[in-house]
Amino acid sequence: MNKLLGLGRWLFILSFSMYVMLHFALPDVGVQQFVPKFLPFPYFWNYFTGACILVFIVSGVIGKYDKLAALLMALYIFIVIVFVHAPKAATDQMDMLNIFRNTNMIGGLLMYAAAFARDKRLVG
Repeated sequence: MNKLLGLGRWLFILSFSMYVMLHFALPDVGVQQFVPKFLPFPYFWNYFTGACILVFIVSGVIGKYDKLAALLMALYIFIVIVFVHAPKAATDQMDMLNIFRNTNMIGGLLMYAAAFARDKRLVG
């Protein structure tokens, strides 16, 4: 049973790979739907987000700085909720769903950092 439960760590880390592919393979979708108009360089923010997710995946797979990467990813997603989804949530139901999804991701990242992260050098 513990081996089965151990798969959860890998499923969680690798589930983020879909978001990396979407950010790099379909940048126009991300820019048009998610990057706020007031931000300069919208394609930069799309690729930056994909790169942040990729850093978390690599860090989780190799086990180096994985706790720090999970905490920084959770912080970044919180910032995305505040500046991207929350302003439009009252008028767009998809943004409300994105808030719920991203909140779940933050919870998962924090649980990963607390329970599964192997490298605790920079963040106790």
